[in-house]
Amino acid sequence: MGLVLMSERELQRIEVLAQVLDGSLRTATAARLLELSQRQIQRLIGKVRDEGAMAVRHKLRGRPSNNRTSDLKRDYILSLIRSDYPDFGPTLAAEKLAERHGIRISSESLRQWMLAAGLWQSRAQRRHLHQPRLRREALGELIQIDGSEHRWFEDRGPACTLLVFIDDATGRLMQMRFVASETTEAYFAALRDYLQRHGRPVAFYSDKHSVFRVNRAEARSGHGMTQFGRALCELNIEIICANSSQATDEIEKILSAATCYFLPCRRPRGKGRGVRFKPRRAAKSSTFLVCGACTAFRPPFSPALGHPPIAALGLVCDSPICASMLWQVVRVSGTALASPCGKTGCEFQ
Repeated sequence: MGLVLMSERELQRIEVLAQVLDGSLRTATAARLLELSQRQIQRLIGKVRDEGAMAVRHKLRGRPSNNRTSDLKRDYILSLIRSDYPDFGPTLAAEKLAERHGIRISSESLRQWMLAAGLWQSRAQRRHLHQPRLRREALGELIQIDGSEHRWFEDRGPACTLLVFIDDATGRLMQMRFVASETTEAYFAALRDYLQRHGRPVAFYSDKHSVFRVNRAEARSGHGMTQFGRALCELNIEIICANSSQATDEIEKILSAATCYFLPCRRPRGKGRGVRFKPRRAAKSSTFLVCGACTAFRPPFSPALGHPPIAALGLVCDSPICASMLWQVVRVSGTALASPCGKTGCEFQ
């Protein structure tokens, strides 16, 4: 005798009936355990004596159901779906079959048939894998910028934000700066240092933070740009906002590595040493972080330089750059030569 497939319920019945047959269990107790009547237990015991363990096995196991839909009807339904409803889902197709053709079939059965025939795909099969964005060709064509708020100094100082500038073509860390918070003024200072050290990039790639993008659709005042976006527009630098956090994966990798590397290396050896947040001291710490947490740079596709130096553009730190990185607000003066400025206002004489 070969292997016999049984369910857990059938195995439990065999075990209880075997105890009844060897006299260790009474029929009333077996009926209470299996939730059957004593007469049904007696019938099962008689079948087990004659046929063995196969007596408690379901007779339709391995056979098609007696209430199943015929193959001819199934093929006819699938032919209707191919011809009349090729882009319908199972639920809507079942409704139209009942409404227009008088064929009533459950949507779940129709879903299984359509999956087997290749007329429908599950959610897992319909998932679209987005192709990764290709990196730029030259150094300075695209700079990824982001900020990460973290307790970079642990309990020795308050929580601060680390601003990161990473080149997209090479993965090179262009600049890192510790600031008190991720504000427009902090990005202005970081951008000013970046322009003086490296030159003007072609574009910046960031998330949809309110520093880079106006996120309020109902905003009616202003020119549709943030202060940082206006400064970049005046300097002829494009700002690109990513639609997902996965698009800025280079910065996420750097910040993850910085969290693992920077914190242990900056812990004081002795006890009782406290660190107060100071921008100049934090800037030196960012230089240490750049030297210690550098990733393997990859060569760019093109040796050309994506951003020219400031001197080649005729920009000096005194006029265009500093003027662009000021908080600018446009106000219209009335007939009395007065204009609202903050809560008080100002008057021109």
